[in-house]
This record gives sequence, structure tokens and C-alpha cells, in this order.
Amino acid sequence: MEGIKTKSSFRNFMETAKPYIAMISLQFGYAGMNIITKVSLNRGMSHYVLVVYRHAFATAVIAPFALVLERKIRPKMSFSIFMQIFVLGLLGPVIDQNFYYAGLKFTSPTFSCAMSNMLPAMTFVMAVLCRMEILDMKKIRCQAKVLGTALTVAGAMLMTLYKGKVVEMIWSSHIHTLKSSAPGTPADTDKDWVKGSILLIIATFAWASFFILQNVTMRRYTAPLSLTSLVCFMGTLQSIAVTFAMEHKPNVWQIGFDMNLLAAAYAGIVSSSIAYYVQGLVMEKRGPVFVTAFSPLMMIIVAIMGSFILAEKIFLGGVLGAVLIVIGLYSVLWGKYKEYKEKEAEEFLEPVKDTNNNNAMMMIKDIEANNTEVMQKNEGKTVMSPATFAISAPIPTVPMLAVEAPKP
Repeated sequence: MEGIKTKSSFRNFMETAKPYIAMISLQFGYAGMNIITKVSLNRGMSHYVLVVYRHAFATAVIAPFALVLERKIRPKMSFSIFMQIFVLGLLGPVIDQNFYYAGLKFTSPTFSCAMSNMLPAMTFVMAVLCRMEILDMKKIRCQAKVLGTALTVAGAMLMTLYKGKVVEMIWSSHIHTLKSSAPGTPADTDKDWVKGSILLIIATFAWASFFILQNVTMRRYTAPLSLTSLVCFMGTLQSIAVTFAMEHKPNVWQIGFDMNLLAAAYAGIVSSSIAYYVQGLVMEKRGPVFVTAFSPLMMIIVAIMGSFILAEKIFLGGVLGAVLIVIGLYSVLWGKYKEYKEKEAEEFLEPVKDTNNNNAMMMIKDIEANNTEVMQKNEGKTVMSPATFAISAPIPTVPMLAVEAPKP
């Protein structure tokens, strides 16, 4: 018995931890994409071409799985669903990633990730405006989500506006810097931080809009693999059109077995196909705010990886901002966890209430049937028997009070 209880407890723990493990793993994947993409852009690759190759790889990887695994459950394509997929391809692959890569080229991976931490705040506000999130400030969980969002934004802004002293890491003195050996790496003084910040804010807004629309689309198109492959394919076609309009040199399409190919393949397989699919599954259970609340972790991972690989300097402002972001992250997650538990309790109590109400109605019908039968037997008699009087009496309200479930 103890072994069965242990297995059951472990199974319940893993079922609860799956969304958290999935989103944390995605942040490591996104962090790797930022580092590899930064190196590729520094070597002269066009970010327009990178977006095309990225989603071509993503489509090629995930489309076969969608065709085989969802051939029986794939919904029919309607015009409204097609338009939603078209807009998803425009928001995610085209606007978000092109503007993000442009901002990344003007700034640095750590700075870009810090600006992306506006994502939970934007998504939360948009979800409230679209009535996907109910904001009741009388409840502690709602106050925690609002406070966590504000702390996340404050931490990101602190990293942007305040640098402070350089924080010396233990491994910093043993790392051979890559800045001197990378010929295409721009100096800090030559970076257009204002332009890069504006591009990153636009990209973050498009990303938040993508999450909201994806959540709406998945309610109607209930085949996540097929939806992911269609969004990636649509994004590939749209990105090709944008690249032809922005890049007029044929040699920009050239790609070999080098860092450019690795950046396109890694971003396509990990950051597009796998990420879109996993985000869709988690979002279906926990909502868009839960998914975006993990994005601040990417900034911390990139800051550490950047100090190793790109020899980026970590400033005091970045450390303080990261602390605020982590506090805000856990505040939002705590609020979402409480909300999830409340919904789970309501879903559990609702069938119990329906079952008890049905049993009560059946009891009433049985009593009425017995009452009718007794009345028929006593038909023609002027005096009702005590048994008949007892059955035809009004039903006490005690059983009805007993089946009334307490409100959570």
C-alpha cells in the first residue's frame, strides 16, 4: 500500500511539475539561440534571411509529425482560422523576430533579453483587456500578479538605465575574451542603444500579441502540431516576401556549413518548432500569462552564458535588476498557481453538485409516484389514511441543504 501511495504521489508531482519543467527548459533553448544568433549576425548574416531559413527548418522538422500524428483529429480549415494563422505568421516570424534580431544587432544579448522582460507585463495587460484574465484586486492572488508584473518591469528598466560597477565573476579572469578575435564585433560606443531599444519594444509587443492570438486560435483549431507547422510555413512565405523587398543582393541567400547554418537550424528546430508546440500545450492548460512569466529566466541565463562565450561584462545594475525580476517572476507564478488551484477545485465540485441535485430530483419523482399510487388505491374513500397523509406532506428542506456544496 505504501508503495502504491508513493507512486501515486510521485505521479501527481510530475503531472504538476510538467509545465514548469517545460518552460524552464525552453528558456535555456532561447538563451542558446540568443548567443548563437548574436555571433552569426556579427559575422554579417542578414537577419531577414535568418528568419526565412529558421522557419524553413522549423516547417521541415515539425510538418511530418503533424501529418502522421494528427491526421484523424485535424479540424477543417475555415476562412476565419486561415486568417488567424496568417496574422500569427505575421506577428511571430515576421514582425517579432525581424525586429528582435535588428535590436539584438544594435545592442547585446543580455540587453535584448532584459528588454524582452517587458513581455509578462504586456501579456498580462492585454489578457486583462481581452477578458482572458479576471482582475479582482480584492483577492491576494490578483494583487500578487500585479505586484509581480510591476517588479518585473522595474527590474528590466533598472538593467537598462543603470549599469554601475562591473561585477567580477570567478571565471572572468580565466576566460580568453572573444571580442578581440571577432572582427565583426562592434564596440559598445558604436551601438545605437536607443534605436535598438525601440526595435526590441516593438518586437516584445508583437510577441505578446502572438501569445494572445495563439491562445484564441487553439480553442478552435485543436491540433497543436498542425497549427505550429502552418504558422511556421506561413511565416516562411511572408518572410521570403519581406526579404525580397529589403535585400536586393543575391549573395545574402548564400549559406554554408558554418555558424550561419547552425544559427538557422538551431533557431528553427528549438526556438520555433519545439517552442511553439510546447508553448501551445502549456498555454492550453495554464494560459498565456503563465507562459510569458518565465521569460525573465532567459535574461539571467544569457548573462551568465554571455560572460563565458562572448566575454560580456556583467554590471551591478544587471545583478540588482535580475534580483527584482526573479522576485516578480515568483510573485506572478504564485498568483497563477493559486488561480489554477481554485479552478481545479471548482471543476471538482461541479460534478458532485450536479450528481447530488440529480439524486434529489429522482427522490422527489419517486415520492410523487408513490403518492399517486396510494391516492389511486384510496380512490373513492372520503377519509385519507395516515400513511397517505404522511406521503403527500411537503418534502423537508434538510436533504436539499445537505447536498449544497460549500463555496471554495
